[in-house]
Amino acid sequence: MSYDFIIVGAGITGITLAEQLASKLDKKILLIEKRNHIGGLCYDFNNEDGILIHKYGPHTFHTDSTEVHRYLSSFTNWNMYSHKVVGSIDGILVPLPFNLISIDKCLPEDADKIKSILIDKYDVNEKISVFELLDSDNLYLNKLGKYVYENVYLHYNEKQWNCKPEDIDKSIIDRLPIQVSYDCRYHTSIYQGIPSKGYTQMFEKMLLNPNIDLLLETDYHDLIDIDYENKEIYYKQELFKGELIFTGMIDEFFNYKYGHLPYRATVTINETLDKTHFQQNATINYPNDYHFTRITEYKYITGQQIDKTTIQFEYPSEFNPNFEEKNMPAYPIINKENVKLYEKYKKLANEYDNIIFIGRCAEYKYLDMDNAVDNSLKLVKERYL
Repeated sequence: MSYDFIIVGAGITGITLAEQLASKLDKKILLIEKRNHIGGLCYDFNNEDGILIHKYGPHTFHTDSTEVHRYLSSFTNWNMYSHKVVGSIDGILVPLPFNLISIDKCLPEDADKIKSILIDKYDVNEKISVFELLDSDNLYLNKLGKYVYENVYLHYNEKQWNCKPEDIDKSIIDRLPIQVSYDCRYHTSIYQGIPSKGYTQMFEKMLLNPNIDLLLETDYHDLIDIDYENKEIYYKQELFKGELIFTGMIDEFFNYKYGHLPYRATVTINETLDKTHFQQNATINYPNDYHFTRITEYKYITGQQIDKTTIQFEYPSEFNPNFEEKNMPAYPIINKENVKLYEKYKKLANEYDNIIFIGRCAEYKYLDMDNAVDNSLKLVKERYL
């Protein structure tokens, strides 16, 4: 078959683009994925005990975009679910992001004074960076900032990112702000939920269009060659006149010309227990104890009614493509040095009119699911419609 587009990577970005180009433009699409499953980091499956789990850690959908929610809703129904995370701090389970309840639990002697100052200085529901509190001249706000930094961020960050909080881009740390509220939801987005039959089934429906051919367990290098000098694409050794959409690692595409862009990966270990529940909450973070960062119990998320339960331990590690269990580049390590390296690759990418680089790894950017879908919808609308 002759293809109009070849898409490398069947994560949420590649799947959304394949669906849109096939349905909106009636184009022929080849979607290539080196793993044995679609969905990228969002992939979920039923384990041998019939419990639906997420292979690479919990993914809960949330967005403020009506367009993104409406689009995905055409492929799935939703179970209403608002994710709640607690952290184990000195044996106490504390709501995360840190909020007014967390202050009551962790700083009881100063809680009333701290909350009074926060409510007077900030709007209700406002989100505050821990670095702002650390820089505050107010004794109580500074005390709150130091407590949160030392007990929530510091050691967790060392496990997750292998560096101190100040050594990574502020935007990453600010994903877990301090909230002036009693709202214990991890996200406050308008739309929140879980696909009623899982992410994988939603993705399968998105790829039902007969214009889309999917190749799993296929390394794109086996089919595609790039003539870097002449900026030409060859598919099966023949000149490809369509467009290539690349959602993989941009440094890999350019054969690591300037060196490797670093990522963190996650090794997950699942354990099924012969009991109804293991813990009190869907996800419990352990910022200061153990080598793992969190334990997730998926029945809280999926709402399954079953006598057994599966829990998942997450161990952050350095991304190493040579080891199978670490072969998902989950988290770009965003700092000045790495962004500078990425910009060199981006400059190379801009020289190609027939290749589009999009997605978390191609753009070396931390993207939530809704961001990935939104960017894909916008690309199709702005470039092709």
